[in-house]
Amino acid sequence: MTTPPAPAPRLADLEALYDAHHRQALGLAYRILGDQGEAEEVVQEVFLSAWRTGHQYDPSRGTTHAWLLAMVRNRSIDALRARKRRPVQQLPEGVDPPSSEDVPSLAASNVDADAARQALNMLPPEQKEVIELAYFGGLSHTEIATQVAAPIGTVKGRIRLGLDRLRVAMGVPRDALSTS
Repeated sequence: MTTPPAPAPRLADLEALYDAHHRQALGLAYRILGDQGEAEEVVQEVFLSAWRTGHQYDPSRGTTHAWLLAMVRNRSIDALRARKRRPVQQLPEGVDPPSSEDVPSLAASNVDADAARQALNMLPPEQKEVIELAYFGGLSHTEIATQVAAPIGTVKGRIRLGLDRLRVAMGVPRDALSTS
């Protein structure tokens, strides 16, 4: 007996998903990449991937929002690492980079982002620093250890303790926060 195929996703479902989450996704990608065009590409790729592979989403592992933002984070870090391997191109004369003021205004519209920012700011400085380097800087544990001049075990412990504090402060299930 074969399992019936998963139902095909509907375009209306993708539109609803995009409308509900694109601002936070774009804000996160921009925060990591610092380039609006690259951030928009990452977000587009993530939503297309979510549309194609949405049947693989497991609600018991976290919210749709957390699932999408995890994909945005991972793709953004991949793009950041790829950028480090290729030469940086200068903007043409007379073209200004996008204003970084757009990101906070997008994030400010999201209560979850505000709560996360407040919870992050309440962490001890050494925990906040390593979490920001891991999540927004895209650094590995080894790279963080080198940057903060601390043993790798200390870095991993700080990240774990910081994520536990964030999870409790925000009422998030244990599996929803990860640095992998």
